[in-house]
Amino acid sequence: MQFGSGNGPFMSEINVTPFVDVMLVLLIIFMVTAPMMVQGVDVDLPKATSKALKGSEERLVISIDDDLNVFINEQVVSVEFMTQKLAAILENFDQKNVYLKADKRVPYGVVVNVMSKIKKAGVESLGMITLPENEDAS
Repeated sequence: MQFGSGNGPFMSEINVTPFVDVMLVLLIIFMVTAPMMVQGVDVDLPKATSKALKGSEERLVISIDDDLNVFINEQVVSVEFMTQKLAAILENFDQKNVYLKADKRVPYGVVVNVMSKIKKAGVESLGMITLPENEDAS
């Protein structure tokens, strides 16, 4: 820039250094936080031979992990209050379809107990989420 009497033309230059600094800081923040943004509950699914279901609607998924924690989508819920909470959630859905995924190390009795609580909440259709036999859980 020129300073002076104002008789000459103005020269304007954009200083991009602060812009580059801000962008690098944002890049580092996103690189650090991206691995932490894991969706869903980590469940080691059993394998089964069946065709995959096609569907585009929003799914309501009940998960049971290997520590016997029960989740409605990603929110932890106790088994005792699951029926009431699930019934309240299903009031907003047209189709009362729920999918259940349980870790393969969860005892059968726990899965059956959760399934009965799901049915008591007024679920019309209960689907099981599994892996195809030729895929690994990783």
